[in-house]
Amino acid sequence: MSGTTSNTNQSQTLLIDADDTLWENNIYFERAIAHFISFLNHHEFSPEQVREVLNEVERECIVTHGYGLYSFAHALVKTFERLSVQPVTPELHAQIKSFTHTIADHAIELLPNVTETLDYLAGRHHLILMTKGAVVEQTGKIERSGLKQYFAATEIVAEKDSAAYHALVGKHELTPDSTWMIGNSPRSDINPALAAGLHAVFVPHGNTWILEHDEVNSAPPPQQLLIVGRFAELREHF
Repeated sequence: MSGTTSNTNQSQTLLIDADDTLWENNIYFERAIAHFISFLNHHEFSPEQVREVLNEVERECIVTHGYGLYSFAHALVKTFERLSVQPVTPELHAQIKSFTHTIADHAIELLPNVTETLDYLAGRHHLILMTKGAVVEQTGKIERSGLKQYFAATEIVAEKDSAAYHALVGKHELTPDSTWMIGNSPRSDINPALAAGLHAVFVPHGNTWILEHDEVNSAPPPQQLLIVGRFAELREHF
C-alpha cells in the first residue's frame, strides 16, 4: 500500500469494476477451457502448451472481436483448428462452441459481502460501475446481479486504458484527486487509472484472467494506491 486515505471522509467518486470484483466471472471461463483441453485431448502438446496457444489466440481475437463470449468462442475454434489433426466439422464446431453455453447460462454469483459493502459506500460516496466487454453481455449481468441500484451510472467500455479513464472523467465531470478506480485487474483497473491521474484500490482475486495479469505500478504522488484483501475492507477506508 502507498499513500493514505485520510481525505476519504469527504465524498469521493468510486469507479468500481464488475467481473471478478463484484461477482465471479473468470472461474466459468476456466472451467470451459478445462473441458475444451480435455476434449481436444492432444497427444503431442501438454495441457499447459495448449493453454499457451489458446492465450495467444485469445489475444488475436480480442483485437478483431473485443471481449466476451463471441470472441472466446472464436478463440476456442481457432485453437482447435491450429492444433487438431482432424478437420473442424460442423459437429465439432458446435461441440466446441457448446463449451461457452455454460458461461452464458450461469447465475450471477456475488463475491462475499458485496451487497452490504455497496449499500454502505453508496450512502457516503458517488458510485459508478465501470466494466469492459460486449454491451449486451455486460448489461445482462448488471441487470441480473441486482446491484444496479447502488450506482449513479454504469459505463461499459470496449477497453479499459488511460484514454477510457480520461473520457469517463470528462463525461461525468469528475475531479481526479477525489476519484478512485477499484478493481482486481492490474492491467485494466489499476495501472491505466493511475496513468490517467486517478487514485486506485487493488482488490486481488485468486482467479484473475491471465491476460489481465501485470505488475501493479506504484502511485506517483500525490496519487494514492490502496491494496485490500477483500471487497468488504473498503468500508474501513471509505
